[in-house]
Amino acid sequence: MNREGTRVPVTNLRTLLRSLVLNTEGEDVTVRELLRAVGRRAYGPVLLLLGFIAVSPLTIIPGANWFVGTVTLIFALQIVVGRRTPWLPKSALDFSFKRSLLVQGVGAGEKYAHMVDALVRPRLVFLTESPFVQVVAMICVFAALITYPLGLVPLGPLLPSLTVLLFGLALTARDGVVVLLAALTFGGAALIVIRMLPKLLQLWPF
Repeated sequence: MNREGTRVPVTNLRTLLRSLVLNTEGEDVTVRELLRAVGRRAYGPVLLLLGFIAVSPLTIIPGANWFVGTVTLIFALQIVVGRRTPWLPKSALDFSFKRSLLVQGVGAGEKYAHMVDALVRPRLVFLTESPFVQVVAMICVFAALITYPLGLVPLGPLLPSLTVLLFGLALTARDGVVVLLAALTFGGAALIVIRMLPKLLQLWPF
């Protein structure tokens, strides 16, 4: 929470972006502060946050796609096993970057947030509840995993990152239609990986 004590409940993309700016301050911001800003106990907003970071200018930081993919993987696995309080290692929570990059990403996202939020609403709500939440989380696990090879290709992680963002938006807004859209997005990402597999194997450094 910032000096003014501002707290914005995260219910959609626009309130997520507002919360990230209002509840952080200073030149640098840590992952711990971002999670505190959106509500660390809420899986939907956290996945929405991770997806937003993965498609924002923050990914210009070398290795950022793989870092976000790893954090997403850890969170998603905890949803699958039913852990109520998300956990991250201290080294990940203390990871920091320039807040100016965050503000830049929020500014870019706000151009589309109103349009996105106008399209989402509670519908097919059962798809955002158990046991479908665990299915969503498992797809996020796979989306995070394919980020690693796709991270070797320019703009490669975009579709799996968008998958996580859409799933986070779906759980936050309780919109089952967005769950289906996110699943289709992941299907597209998986298809790209399959088609590019020979090239990705050549690029993989290990």
